[in-house]
Amino acid sequence: MAPPPPLLFISFLFSLLTLSSSSSAAAATAAITLPLAPFLPNHPRSPSSSDAASDGNSSWQSQMLSLLASSSLTRARHLKKHNSSSSSTATKVPTFPHSYGGYSIDLGFGTPAQTLNFVLDTGSSLLWFPCTSRYACSSCLFPKSDPSKIRRFIPKLSSSAKLVGCRNPKCAWIFGTAAASRCHDECTPGRNCSQQTCPPYVIQYGSGNTAGLLLSETLSFSEHRKVPGFLAGCSLFSTRQPAGIAGFGRGPESLPSQMGLRRFSYCLLSRRFDDTSASSNLVLDPGLGSGSGGSGSDGKTHGVVYTPFRANPGPPGSAFNDYYYIGLRKILVGANAVKVPHRYLVPGADGNGGTIVDSGSTFTFMERPVLDAVAEELERQMANYSRAKGIESRTGLRPCFDLSGRGDVVTVPELSLHFKGGVRMMLPLENYLVLVGEGSGEAACVAIVTDDAPIGPETSGGPAVILGSFQQQNFYVEYDLENERFGFKKQSCKVR
Repeated sequence: MAPPPPLLFISFLFSLLTLSSSSSAAAATAAITLPLAPFLPNHPRSPSSSDAASDGNSSWQSQMLSLLASSSLTRARHLKKHNSSSSSTATKVPTFPHSYGGYSIDLGFGTPAQTLNFVLDTGSSLLWFPCTSRYACSSCLFPKSDPSKIRRFIPKLSSSAKLVGCRNPKCAWIFGTAAASRCHDECTPGRNCSQQTCPPYVIQYGSGNTAGLLLSETLSFSEHRKVPGFLAGCSLFSTRQPAGIAGFGRGPESLPSQMGLRRFSYCLLSRRFDDTSASSNLVLDPGLGSGSGGSGSDGKTHGVVYTPFRANPGPPGSAFNDYYYIGLRKILVGANAVKVPHRYLVPGADGNGGTIVDSGSTFTFMERPVLDAVAEELERQMANYSRAKGIESRTGLRPCFDLSGRGDVVTVPELSLHFKGGVRMMLPLENYLVLVGEGSGEAACVAIVTDDAPIGPETSGGPAVILGSFQQQNFYVEYDLENERFGFKKQSCKVR
C-alpha cells in the first residue's frame, strides 16, 4: 500500500495545527538519564529447569532468530545505499529494521507533554512519531501486538505544535536548499506565501515506509527540562513500524544535534530473547561539567577506551555522512588475524567500505568476503564440530556448529575487533554466538549476517561492516561528539 498523496497530508494537518514561526532555546547543562529497554514483542519464556523443553519453544526460537537475521540484513542493504535526491522527498533517507530487536526510550512531546515510545537509532537522524488519532500503520500486526494500541501524538492537544514553513531553515535540514526555491516557484499571485509548509517527507526503508509533515514542537524531559522548537516528524502513515524512531545520527535534525549534546552514552541490556521489564540507561550530556560516567581531567570516562570517529570521504550530501564511522584495523579469531582486504576496512573516495556503529541493527553485518574469512578461521579452529546445515537454513545465520552430545563443555575461540588507537573489543561468547535448539539437538550459530546475493554495485557499496546492537550488549558505549571519538568498556548493564 502506498502512502497517501502529499497534498492530502497538508490539507489534513491544516485542520489540526496553527502555522506560526518557531523559536529555539538552549537546554540545561545537567546530564539527562533515561530508561532504555529492549523493544521486543511478548513471546514464550524459556522453559524452567523443572520443565521439559518443548518443540514449540524451539521452533519459536528459530523463527525469531530468522526474523532478526532477516531484518538485520534488510537494514544493512538500505544503510549501504547512498542514494541522494533533490526531489520533494527527503534527500537523506533514514532506514529502519523491523521493530524486533531494537531498544526503546520514552520521550515527552507537546504542551502538556504526551509520552511516546521510540526506538533508539544511531543510523538515522530524523526523529518522528505516530501522529494524530487517524494514524495508520499497515502490516503492523506483529505477534501479540495490537496496532490500535500504538501510542500516537495528538497535535490538537498541544498548544506548542506548529507546522514548519518551507522558508524555515530547519526545512532545509531535510530537503536541502532546494526547499526555499520551491517555495518561491509555487508562490502564485494572490496566494498567502507565508503560509507555505515544508514539503511532506516520505522515508523509505527496508520493508516499508513512513510519511508525514514536519512539526516544531517542545521536547520535554521534566517540568524544568524542556527543548522548545524541536524539529520532529508527524507521521500519518507507516508500514511495519509500530513505534516512532529517535534518530541519533550525525545529521542536523538528529536529537543530539538539536540539543547540542557534548556526548551521549548507553548500556544495552543482554538479549536472551526473554520477556523482561528491566531497563538500562541512556545518558544525554549537553554541557561541560555535567559528566555521564565519572570523567577525568582529560575528559575521558574512567575505564573507557577510545577510538576516533573518522570522516567518510564520499561526496557531500551523501547519506553516509549521517553514520558514525570508526577505524576497524583487524579481526581476530582466537590469536589469529583473518585476512580482510584493505578496501573493506577503510572507506574509499566513493564512500564505500569502512565500519559504522548502528544501534538500530540487531546482528552485525559483514560484507561477504569479510564474513567468509571469519567463518573459515572459525571452522578451522572448531574442526571437531560439524556444521549444522539444517539450522543454518532455518535461522539464516552461518556458520552454525552442532553441539549434540558434547555435554556442558564446549571449546570456542575468542572473537575480537581491533580499532585505530590500539583498542580492542573482545566479544564475550554470548555477544557473537546464539544457542539454537534444546537438549541433544543444540547448535551454536554466529550472530553475524551477510548478503549471499551475487556481489554487484547494489550490494557491495556502503559500509562493509555494521556493528549491531547484539554485539554491543553489556558494554558501556559512549559517543563523544565534542572530541570526535567512540568509547566503550565491558560492564553489566542491568539497572537494579
